[in-house]
Amino acid sequence: MADGEINFYSVSSGGRVFNWVLMQNKLMVTTIITLFLENGIVSGPDGTELRLRSCGSCMKFHPEDPEIFLVGTEEGCIYKCSIAYSSKYLMTYRAHNLSVYRIDFNRFNSNIFISCSGDWRVKIWEDMRPEPLFIFDLGSAVGDVKWAPYSSTVFAAVTNEGKVYVFDLNVNKYKAICIQAVVPKRKNKLTRLSFNEKLPFIIVGDDKGTVTSLKLSPNLRQMVKPPKKQQNVEQSVLQVQKLEKLLSLVRELPEGEIIKDTTTTVAS
Repeated sequence: MADGEINFYSVSSGGRVFNWVLMQNKLMVTTIITLFLENGIVSGPDGTELRLRSCGSCMKFHPEDPEIFLVGTEEGCIYKCSIAYSSKYLMTYRAHNLSVYRIDFNRFNSNIFISCSGDWRVKIWEDMRPEPLFIFDLGSAVGDVKWAPYSSTVFAAVTNEGKVYVFDLNVNKYKAICIQAVVPKRKNKLTRLSFNEKLPFIIVGDDKGTVTSLKLSPNLRQMVKPPKKQQNVEQSVLQVQKLEKLLSLVRELPEGEIIKDTTTTVAS
């Protein structure tokens, strides 16, 4: 923090996002936002109105704006929130039909993020756009999804069926380019996934406490070849250009539709 204190944030099914500050001899906790369902007002027997809370399941801070974070919920919504607003959502994405298990921002374009859910689906989103850009059905609950640190179009996901899926949107926009069974089907569920930041490895964890290390084959980690006139362009710039070219093909809005950049009040 600005004053040198160490802090972290948490979210839970209790419906609150907390900021914890580590003091010399104790933890101080502050409620950042209380998650309420939109249109979740019910009438009690005595005529009083109650607001139903939303159950948080995961969260992810924006990689470039430390005030902005996304919260996934057990109801399938994703809320874009700010630590500056305790009573507003900056945006609501009606993302999934079951609990959202993971959200991750693209490493090369922070306006693009990905989500996965128990409804078998992985979806790719653009900031402030209500509809997903891509939808993938993996045939089983998806426990985790992560963007690759080396490519703007590669991501990997793990499922309850014990499989790892690796996608490269630049190679195929419709299906995975690699599917690998890691643990026995119906016995173990893969729950977590992480890329090595420097080496071509991923590690996956299952619900029995086992961590498995997997090496990515060369066809899963191809770099962009610079054009003849752009030989000196850095790989990061080429990755941004590659993703932008891909997104331009799918981000067309229906005629007349406008994305409203407005906030939604959720609690006083």
